[in-house]
Amino acid sequence: MNTTKTIQSALISVFDKTGLEPIVKQLHQQNVILYSTGGTEEFIKNLGIPVVPVEEVTSYPSILGGRVKTLHPKVFGGILNRQDNPSDVEEMKAFEIPQLDLVIVDLYPFEKTVASGASETDIIEKIDIGGISLIRAAAKNFKDTVIVASVHEYAYLLELISAQNGATTIEQRRLLATKAFHVSSHYDTAIFTYFNTDETIYKASIADGQVLRYGENPHQKGFFFGDFDSMFTKLHGKELSYNNLLDVDAAVNLILEFKHNAPTFAILKHNNACGIATRSTMQQAYLAALAGDPTSAFGGVLIANGKIDEATAKEINQLFCEVVIAPAYDEKALAVLEEKKNRIILVQHDVALPNKQVRTCLNGLLVQDKNNLTDNKEGLKTVTLTTPTHQEIEDLLFASKICKNTKSNTIVFAKNGQLLASGTGQTSRVDALKQAIEKATSFGFDLKGAVMASDAFFPFPDCVEIAHHAGITAVIQPGGSIKDELSIHYCNENKIAMVFTGTRHFKH
Repeated sequence: MNTTKTIQSALISVFDKTGLEPIVKQLHQQNVILYSTGGTEEFIKNLGIPVVPVEEVTSYPSILGGRVKTLHPKVFGGILNRQDNPSDVEEMKAFEIPQLDLVIVDLYPFEKTVASGASETDIIEKIDIGGISLIRAAAKNFKDTVIVASVHEYAYLLELISAQNGATTIEQRRLLATKAFHVSSHYDTAIFTYFNTDETIYKASIADGQVLRYGENPHQKGFFFGDFDSMFTKLHGKELSYNNLLDVDAAVNLILEFKHNAPTFAILKHNNACGIATRSTMQQAYLAALAGDPTSAFGGVLIANGKIDEATAKEINQLFCEVVIAPAYDEKALAVLEEKKNRIILVQHDVALPNKQVRTCLNGLLVQDKNNLTDNKEGLKTVTLTTPTHQEIEDLLFASKICKNTKSNTIVFAKNGQLLASGTGQTSRVDALKQAIEKATSFGFDLKGAVMASDAFFPFPDCVEIAHHAGITAVIQPGGSIKDELSIHYCNENKIAMVFTGTRHFKH
């Protein structure tokens, strides 16, 4: 059986006519009969190319304000007929149905209409009926019919019909059908998402994926599905890796907590902050962040909540780092940072992040609301006789923001707007505390007068006791243990201030 088919007729009906002209001209040059509707029909006529209105085929005008144009047996019969089926061939003759070998169609811009903030009436009108039906029909019958469902496939189609004189192989038609089903399924998901209010049903579709060099390790394939370019402008450096993207995600979420603060700089490694500080200048903030753990900072991801100037860039340039992120850069700062060939430099744009978090689990997915709660002064409840000072409150909230964005179990030490040390991802809170003390000591920090944050409550007073001996004078934690009074009693006995937030910040 010959599976190569030559296009002799085509139905073209598109909303976006960008790039259509050379295809129409090539089809005309190959003596292909063109059928069309409405605006596309006028477009073809204006090119001086003959076109048959669909109304002449169906003997039915476009009705209901254009809602019904192509929904007719003579259109869909021409698309869906099986050319190797004798019964279909006979019915095509009996009902005078023209053969349609190629369908070029796109869909009304539903997602763009929703994003524009249009009224529900306008949004509903952008739910395509005829287009989606044509796509599905032609894709289903890929054995005989070529379907082009997106402007993104125009170049491929033009290459095929030009190089092969209008002929296509079944493999090429199947590929185009696959792409068409992707278009239709993505479109339907967008419509469902707009209407859906049932949180127990989860559907997602991302139109474009990016192939990464590899995944977490070189033997793993890696892909990113998302609109990276809407979030960042990449100014310099090599392509981002899977691990880079995870660190960038962690960095963006952390710095978001300090969006409206004085100059704040953070350094992250393996999704956790190894240094972060708030100061009066970005240079000072960077140097204080680096001091938190200069060893771990090597090869890290750096992020600032404001413009990076030349002085800061010169300091950064002394460190090997993978990625630098900021909302803006001085021209001279960029020149300095670009001295390192592979250093990735990103400009972060102010865009909304998803409100849901999704990860694979067992043979399915876990979906949850994003942790958008940030502890604030108004939500603090002092539970000890000793009240935290103004500076301690500032440091407690600073530490809490870091704690929220650090892997559990975690303990964070901070003083004067600087991360002194943290214990991250430990199997017990005591281990996290001991790790934090050891790190702070190894980098020469005096914990006397520092504060401590915990992502969850203390079931026993051992943590506050160990922290007290290390020099901690104030503690922030969610509270909620049946043995809270034991920790409160110890703090009262030793004049330590402790506040409860009522909010746990586990990060697994």
